[in-house]
Amino acid sequence: MAIISPSILSADFCRLGDECRMALEAGAEMLHFDVMDGHFVPNISFGVPVLASLHRGIPSAFFDVHLMISHPLSYVDAFAKAGASLINFHLEAEDDPAAVLDAIEAAGCKGGMTISPGTPAEKLFPWLDRLDLVLVMGVEPGFGGQKFMPSALDKLAALKAERQARGLEFLLEVDGGVNAETAPLCTKAGADVLVAGSAVFAAADPAAVVQALAAV
Repeated sequence: MAIISPSILSADFCRLGDECRMALEAGAEMLHFDVMDGHFVPNISFGVPVLASLHRGIPSAFFDVHLMISHPLSYVDAFAKAGASLINFHLEAEDDPAAVLDAIEAAGCKGGMTISPGTPAEKLFPWLDRLDLVLVMGVEPGFGGQKFMPSALDKLAALKAERQARGLEFLLEVDGGVNAETAPLCTKAGADVLVAGSAVFAAADPAAVVQALAAV
């Protein structure tokens, strides 16, 4: 069974709280919260006030916060206080990864690290023993609805093999282009967590999609 983390970037923002509750009631174990700064990626999404509001409304939810921003270190404390359960940042960001991980740990959150399609999986290997989650992007970060890049499967497999060889326990997550066709490929390659945005929130029956993806 896969863990499903629906990306609320694809939800109806007029009904954001209701859409999040629907996903959780359908069996999603996390809510994926994509933060974009218009600099690291060419788009802007939402930030600390939206997370704080959702956390107040759904305090039991696990918020999987994905920082697609150039300077994650400056925002760790704010997102932790707003209700982040896990804070995940890009290896390609401009801040020192060790300092960001130290800040996440000090804030009492779980820590994750992401690689974009152009970054080899091996670049993450020095950090794996400090991570609770590793995210492999199946698309270029910044926009939803892109087609899945098969190269992500090789990265998932490499990270799974390294995890097993070193006896580590971090979760492997994949984000971008995840749907009924690509999800089984991702879990076979090693993914534990599937991030799905438009596949869930644009569906006629989102709850059914969450349940189907969880079953792969």
